[in-house]
Amino acid sequence: MFLPDLAKRIRGQREKRGLKQQDVANALNVSPQAVSKWERGENAPDIGILGGLAKLLGVSVDWILGVGETGRDVFEASVLVTSIAGAYERSLQIGPRDFAIWANGLFYQLTELTLRYDGVPVKYMGDRYLAFVSGPSHRERALRVAREAKTMIGADLSIGLNSGEIYLGSVGHPEYARPDIMGETVNIAFLTMEWAESKAASRVAAPKKLIEGIESAPSIGKTAKVNFMGSERPVEVCELVFEPKKKPTVKR
Repeated sequence: MFLPDLAKRIRGQREKRGLKQQDVANALNVSPQAVSKWERGENAPDIGILGGLAKLLGVSVDWILGVGETGRDVFEASVLVTSIAGAYERSLQIGPRDFAIWANGLFYQLTELTLRYDGVPVKYMGDRYLAFVSGPSHRERALRVAREAKTMIGADLSIGLNSGEIYLGSVGHPEYARPDIMGETVNIAFLTMEWAESKAASRVAAPKKLIEGIESAPSIGKTAKVNFMGSERPVEVCELVFEPKKKPTVKR
């Protein structure tokens, strides 16, 4: 395939799915400049990236290369969902415009933190925020987002995390569709956040499998096996406790 044809395919499918070049770069752990060069026909993705790019765009490697076979649109990722305690009460106390200003400030911080660790913001719902992190070490990077969000925003922030396969696609009328993620992994992330809101003192929780094998994982507080509605089997969830970072000792 000639580079101009490859560029049209990548750019067209990215735009169809409502993704920005920055989103593609974050999901694949490459620079935005690299994605821009692909879409300008100046360069082609490395062979090691093609599989991840195909999954993100909901096509196959063959389709990207011009063969035309339909591919999978499901891939591994870590999902992060947040909410703020007292947001509803706040919305009743202040006008809708002021509440929007407050919510936008909150979402700006969460979005910047997600982008810092090459995650992809998906959508904002009232006081709730949904994002995912994919690619190498996605669990570790999602935990870093959660840790810094708690440090920056504070105790009122509730966070639910989960990892597994997600579906990324456009949802809604074709003229108004927006990118969204779906699947059991996403559903359990929301349910885990709700469990954290009422059961975890730290207000942060994840299925235990998410932190297994991670050396820098946070401490574990309360644990429970929960029968989430829609899940085929109980999910072992645990409270995550992020220890404050120690300040470096200054020698005199």
